[in-house]
Amino acid sequence: MTAIKICGLTRRSDADHAVTTGTGYIGAILASGPRLLTAVQAKTVLGPRRHGVRRVAVFGSQSAAEVVTLVQQLDLDVAQLHGDVTVDDIHHILSATSRAVWPVLRVEGTELPPRAAELAAASGWLVLDAKVVGQLGGTGVALDWLGLAGQVAALRHALPAVQLVLAGGLRASNVAEAIRLLAPDVVDVSSGVETAPGVKDPAAVEQFVNAVQTATGIRG
Repeated sequence: MTAIKICGLTRRSDADHAVTTGTGYIGAILASGPRLLTAVQAKTVLGPRRHGVRRVAVFGSQSAAEVVTLVQQLDLDVAQLHGDVTVDDIHHILSATSRAVWPVLRVEGTELPPRAAELAAASGWLVLDAKVVGQLGGTGVALDWLGLAGQVAALRHALPAVQLVLAGGLRASNVAEAIRLLAPDVVDVSSGVETAPGVKDPAAVEQFVNAVQTATGIRG
């Protein structure tokens, strides 16, 4: 089963709706870009803790110590780390919070960056997103899933317990193909279910969730 993360939330109503559709992860951006929130805003948007729903914040230039503080302040389940993440950062956040850490690799072409294995080994997770100069995510640019399939399979062979999160250009019309080719544990969507940056389209969210559930055999 592939879980779903709706990211780049800026409105509490969108977070509430995402939860009702069966989304397993809801995410707020504390890094940069048009969906950027303050910690106070993120707390409001994510809302109360809900059974079975994990709370995620996306970090950029913050130090590991700052991430720890925000994980605790916002009662997060996951710290998603963009930017120049190190193994020491991952270990520090894990030991200080006991919450999941998702290091992000921004990929260009069909080769995983050399740091993929060490980051995945340190955290047990790896997020793959498209590399777009000057932007950390939410670009709507898709990865070359077919071209990356061999690299991802090799990583899983070396690290069987690693869990893969796939981001970048996902939408209802293509997520089944991405799941077929890479079998991610989580699919992470933001711009693919929006009418404007940070404004989610309820119908598009429902279509995306239905497409994932169909692709993983939950529906139909």
